[in-house]
Amino acid sequence: MKILLIEDDVEISDMLKKFLGTEGFEVIAAYDGESALEKFLEEEYSLVLLDLMIPKIDGMEVMNAIRKKSMVPIIILSAKDSDSDKSLGLGLGADDYVTKPFSVTEVLARIKANIRRSTQYAAGTAGEEHTITRGELVIDTNDYSVLKSGEKIELTAKEFEILKLLMKNPRKVYTKEQFMLLCGRMCMWGMKMPSMSISADCGIK
Repeated sequence: MKILLIEDDVEISDMLKKFLGTEGFEVIAAYDGESALEKFLEEEYSLVLLDLMIPKIDGMEVMNAIRKKSMVPIIILSAKDSDSDKSLGLGLGADDYVTKPFSVTEVLARIKANIRRSTQYAAGTAGEEHTITRGELVIDTNDYSVLKSGEKIELTAKEFEILKLLMKNPRKVYTKEQFMLLCGRMCMWGMKMPSMSISADCGIK
């Protein structure tokens, strides 16, 4: 499996690349946002490790650009450890958030969990219809596009999953707790953490 590692600290990058290599992963390293996006377009990746504080193009912009093209799992690596920073990153499309300093074994565990979740999600949706239509809205679960009256609407990964859930279950009313537990790829919301509740609230609004 191939991982794109976006980290401007060469020492951290080399450490992760070496360790993950011994675990059977092929790691492609990028040290700034510009080269990261170039490398992302050149290859298919099973997961992206993304530092937020990178030069040229910052991590949030890189994540936004990736999310417009792919639902590949993204794990943020950041020294910012406040609940608001975590909520912002997860709310904008990240699947997980690891604060620095970290242990390489923790990062490995998060990588395996997110790849497993992504694989199970893909397998579970393989037999589904590719399009869902409700009135003027049409969503395509293959390319994650949304059309309203024929016009394309840009959504974040989280917004797309929320919309898909609602369109697949019309006229069903959810409590916020049910909503957090039912959003498959955003299963992190199901954790009893204040920051995740904030992230869910932002997505619902």
